[in-house]
Formats: sequence, structure tokens, C-alpha cells
Amino acid sequence: MSECETFQHGKPRFDQNTFSGRFRHFLDVIDPSTLFVSEKRLQESVELLDSFKQGTLPPGVTDAQLWQAQKIKQAIIHPDTGEKILMPFRMSGFIPFGTPVVVGLLLPNQTLVSTIFWQGLNQSHNACVNYCNRNASKPAPASKFFQGYLGAVTSAVSIAVGLNVLIQKSSRFSPTTRLLVQRFIPFPAVATANVCNVVLMRHSELSEGISVLDDNGNVVGTSKVAAKHALLETALTRVVMPMPILMLPPIIMAALEKLPLLQRRRRLVLPVHSLVCLAAFGLALPLAISLFPQMSQISVNQLEPEIAMATDCKIVTYNKGL
Repeated sequence: MSECETFQHGKPRFDQNTFSGRFRHFLDVIDPSTLFVSEKRLQESVELLDSFKQGTLPPGVTDAQLWQAQKIKQAIIHPDTGEKILMPFRMSGFIPFGTPVVVGLLLPNQTLVSTIFWQGLNQSHNACVNYCNRNASKPAPASKFFQGYLGAVTSAVSIAVGLNVLIQKSSRFSPTTRLLVQRFIPFPAVATANVCNVVLMRHSELSEGISVLDDNGNVVGTSKVAAKHALLETALTRVVMPMPILMLPPIIMAALEKLPLLQRRRRLVLPVHSLVCLAAFGLALPLAISLFPQMSQISVNQLEPEIAMATDCKIVTYNKGL
């Protein structure tokens, strides 16, 4: 079974070694219903988890109630700072607050100003979500986040504007084909910006290395080789993640806009477009995130000699990040 029936404090409810377990876990993480949790309900959840840790649980409390309390606390409270995360920048708010930006990114007939605005707004939203959900156990200078944000905005805007100009100047495309091709421009722009952000934010790991763990979760050393693998895997994840979100709506809308209803009533195009983007975002995001496990494995033989000498394990794990 991929679900852990017995409550384990601080651990995922579902098995992270299987795709279905990761998928169900991320459905919990992005569940927008936690945005409407009252202050009283949040406090009750925190107190219930504190009672569990202290071994003073009231009689009759079920594992399901404990899992729900942990889900609420993790959705709202930052694990390192203990402070509430602003609603638009919680992972549970990523779809409801991010969908309008996706709709804007995928609008047809983009102008230079609208392209810059929507790409800049998208990267600004991503940067705020990343910062508010950062690992705050090891304080990082704000300049590092600003550097990553600036690089992401610059690359996204440059690629989106550059591709738009190239397509508009191309004589090979008919007006209809040109409009269709332009709708796919946001994906390479966003994907490149995501990779740029990863490299700028985490390049220091290549020189400092990252921790690798044995079978029991104990740190056996710091590896630059594992850091390189982690960076490549994270970059690949960041390319795959926006693919269904930014590629499916243009394909679906190209078909829907040929329907007689939308041909007659053009005012319906934007609402339908928004619903398609919302559906693609809500379904594709957890699927894309779930493709890759957060903890990756690597053979000790591929790592530095001192790592091999520090453990008897043939395989070690490392956190690749998201």
C-alpha cells in the first residue's frame, strides 16, 4: 500500500518511492481548500500535533485526524520560521493565484508590452513562492534570491520577445499558423528562465558539494559529484514541469475555437480559455511534480573516494530539491 495508515509526525502520508504515492502527496500539498482554514482551526491543528509529540493526546483522536492536522499546519506554517506564509505564496495557493498569470501568458496576439508584463509577473510570482517556501534552516543572503529572480526575468523576457519578433518577421508562416506558433512561445521562455534560476541560485553547490546519506539517513559526506547530478536533475524537472501547463491549453484552444459556438460568440473565448488553463494547471502540475522523486540515488563508485571510504553502502541518496 502507498498510504501509511499509522500517523508519523513530520513524514509524508504516502509512499514517496512510487509515482502514485508522490502524486497523492502533492495533491495534498497543493489542495486549495487549506486556504480557507480559520485561525481557530489552525490553532487546534497545531495544539493537536503538539499533544501527539508530548504523548498527551486526548482519547478518541484518530490517525486520520492527525494526518489532517499535519496537512493544515504544513500548508500554512513555515517549518523553519514558524510563521504563517502569505496566502498567495503558499503551495496551496499556487494554482488559484497562478492560473490568471498562465491565462495571460497564453493569450493570443501578444504585444511587446503585454509579453514583458506577463513574463515579468510570472517570474515575480514564482520568485515569491520560492522565497516564502525556502529552506530557512541555513540563512542565505537576499542577494542570491534577487540574482536568481533577475536572471529568470531577463531570460524569460528576452526569449519571449526575441521569438515573437522572429515569428512576426518570418514570411514562411500564414497569419493563422503564425498565431498558433506564437501561442507556444511561453513554454521555451519559462523553461529557460527556470533553468537559469536554478543555476544562479544553486551554483555554489558545485563548489561546496551537497550532503549524501546512507540507508539509515545518516550523512556520510559532502559530494560535488552528487551536487552536479542534483543540479542537472532539478533543471530537467524545471523544464518538464511547465510543459503540460503551457503546451496543452494552446492545443486544446486551437481545436475549441473552430467550434461553431465559439465562432459565433467570441466573448466566450476568454472564459473558456481560462477554464482550460485552470484544468490543465490543476491536473498537470501534480502529475509533472510527481514524475521525479525528491530523494535520488547514486552509486558510491561514482562519487569521491572519501565517500566510498566513509560508508559500506553501495548506494547513497541525496536531496535533489525542486
